Amino acid sequence: MYDFDKDLVREIVNQIYDAVCTIATRTKGVESASFFTDSPDGMEKLDGVCMLFIAIGESLKNVDKITNKTLLANHSEIDWAGIKGFRDIMAHHYFDVDAEQVFWICSKQLLPLEKALKKIIQDLG
Repeated sequence: MYDFDKDLVREIVNQIYDAVCTIATRTKGVESASFFTDSPDGMEKLDGVCMLFIAIGESLKNVDKITNKTLLANHSEIDWAGIKGFRDIMAHHYFDVDAEQVFWICSKQLLPLEKALKKIIQDLG
């Protein structure tokens, strides 16, 4: 059924899932973007969250390479290109990262991503 190393992809997707869950845990209780920008602790949290988003985006690029872009395409409910593009912005233009955008993603997009990743893991067996 799969024309790629299913075990390797499952391992990568599990790592992505864990990173998403870590972001959700670390941002629980964050009620606005100003939390990230108004204190040294908030900035430190923002730095950590951004690092995880970079790892997620890079790992999704690897999943696409390994699966010849077939696996993620089957889950069109998620803007995979947007996630990978966000990774590029953070990695190459880090000082331009917008705390409002990070907050919006954390508050609105993590749960759907978590659900999609869980489904992918289930589908991979």
